[in-house]
Formats: sequence, structure tokens, C-alpha cells
Amino acid sequence: MARIAREPIAQKSIGQKSIGDVRRFNRFYTRHLGVLQNDWLDSRFSLTEARVLYELTRQPRMTATAIGAALGLDAGYLSRLLCDFENKALIERRPSPEDARQSLVALTGKGRKAFAPLERKSQQQVGADLGRLAASDRLRLIAAMGTITNLLEAGAERRYTLRAPRRGDFGWIVSRHAELYAQEYGWTEPFEGLCAQIVADYANANDPKKERCWIAELDGANVGCVMLVKDKKPGIARIRLLLVDPAARGLGLGARLVDECVRFSRKAGYRGVTLWTHRVLSAARHVYEKAGFTLTASEKRKSWSQDVVAEFWDLKF
Repeated sequence: MARIAREPIAQKSIGQKSIGDVRRFNRFYTRHLGVLQNDWLDSRFSLTEARVLYELTRQPRMTATAIGAALGLDAGYLSRLLCDFENKALIERRPSPEDARQSLVALTGKGRKAFAPLERKSQQQVGADLGRLAASDRLRLIAAMGTITNLLEAGAERRYTLRAPRRGDFGWIVSRHAELYAQEYGWTEPFEGLCAQIVADYANANDPKKERCWIAELDGANVGCVMLVKDKKPGIARIRLLLVDPAARGLGLGARLVDECVRFSRKAGYRGVTLWTHRVLSAARHVYEKAGFTLTASEKRKSWSQDVVAEFWDLKF
């Protein structure tokens, strides 16, 4: 049976405009970095040669195999490049004590001296680029670069951090809730007003011994949050404004935020934790259930221009 030629998946499922946008960005960034110049940063080295020297400054002794794997270089091309470096006394090779078939490559004093101006100029170039930007734009740029790396690097481990709120974070909590819930569920302005009121109450009069807010950060950008506050019932804590941005979904962040709330509640001496959510928020409901919460009540209502089913979940210690 004759084989039917198939168009690559990327060509079939992704529009030409998207592909063109990525290629346009690639052209811009390679031009911006000067990648196509024969002499990297006005030195006698190409970008690839400079990258090899840089790897050898990070790890004093590496095998050629390790260098090739780190930089994705063809073995034959790398071998010729290392021979040229050796002839110029920039590197030295010694037999590996673990594997006699391999040689350990290291920079010589001459090699370190040759690379030093490159490192200094590279630092100055990046510093100048960042220095032209406002502090907020620098954070956006670094976050965007981290996002590109995480999305395109297969198998990359994505790590978020949890921290206390900083200036501007409370405003972000309100705006991100409003944007995300409008996009995903069609919830309108009164929902934003509710979020703003919750945040204002916390920001104006929280009890650090009994109440807490966590911000989740990934690649320099806020991607999640949760608040734990006193409930009207004595001895009970309430979880409020749990959010996981789409950029961080699939990392177990929602479960981690709820676990932090439960752990803090126990330590603070609460008898239990309660929360209010909606049936449509299936991912959050799953997190609550897995954390040991029990659905205790529900009711249909009209909220934020939508028919919703409000749910009340409780965890007793």
C-alpha cells in the first residue's frame, strides 16, 4: 500500500501567522544579540567558540561529550574547535581518571585571560539593555524569557516559590481574579468588587498571628495566591481568593496553597477551616476534597450575571 504523505503536525494545526511571528522574533533577537557577526562582542571568537569557553569557566574540567551535550553541538565540529583551541594554548586535555577513553578539557591561564573581556562585555551589554527599562518592565522581560524557556525546553522542571505579599500584590490579586474569571466564566464587575472588598479588609486590618496571605511566583511573575482569614465563627479559619493562573496550572500549585492554609491554621490553634466556592470551579473543588474538606451545603443563586451553585466546604481538626 502506498504511503500517503502527511503535512507536519505543526503546519496543519498552527496558523502561518503564528509561525511567522515566532520567526520574526527569532530574527529580531539574533540581530539584537549580534549572533550573526563573525566576531562575538568585537572579539576574535565566534558566538559558538565563546559559548564553549563559557562552559569551561562554569565547570573547570569537562569531557568533550559533556560540552557537546550542554551546547547541542555536532561532535565532529566540536572536535575541530577544541583542536584549534589546543593549538592556540587556550585549553589543555588530560585523561579522565573515571574513563581512560575520555579526556578532561580545561582552560589554561591563557584561555581564562582570553575569555575575561568577553564575560565583561557580555555583562555590560545585558546591563545596558536592562538599564534602559523601568523596574516593572525589567520584571516583565525576565518573566517572559523564563516563560519561553519553560514552554520550549522539553522536560524542563518548572519551580514556583511562595512568599508574603509585596507592594502592588494586593492590586494584582483583584485585577487577576477579575480578568481570569471574566474570561473563563463570564463573571462581571460585582465579582471584582467582592474581591476588592476582601483584599481591602485584609490589607487594612489583618492579624499576623491568625491570618496570612501567600503569593506564588514563577519566572519572576505572580501566578497564584490565597488568603487565610478569621471566620465569623470563633475558632474557625476561612480560605479566600484561591487562584492559580493558567501559566502555572499542572504544577500542583493549588494543592500547595491549600496545604499551606491548613498547616498554618493548625499551628495558629484553629479548630477547623471553612470556605465558599462554586460548583463550576471543578479543579478547586478537587483540591479541597483531596485536602480532606467535606461539602456541607450548596445552594443555587444568581451571581455576577450567571446562574451558579454556591458550595460550602469544611475541614475539622
